[in-house]
Amino acid sequence: MPGWIGWPELLVLILVLLLIFGPKRLPEMGRSMGKGMREFKDSITGKDDEPDEQHSLPVAPAEPVASVQSREHDTV
Repeated sequence: MPGWIGWPELLVLILVLLLIFGPKRLPEMGRSMGKGMREFKDSITGKDDEPDEQHSLPVAPAEPVASVQSREHDTV
């Protein structure tokens, strides 16, 4: 425990959080905080979930701009 937070303060904090947010919302908030902290840690360390460019599948070339523009005018 940090220096100034003891068991009584921690119990009061948990009681106040339960009164404010309720027992159903509190686990959901904890889960989202944990997920956010994990994403922050991964972004700081440079760890990515995406595969390297060498292992990725080839990407099909994009459509020419002229064909996209002509389709936009046809649908009016």
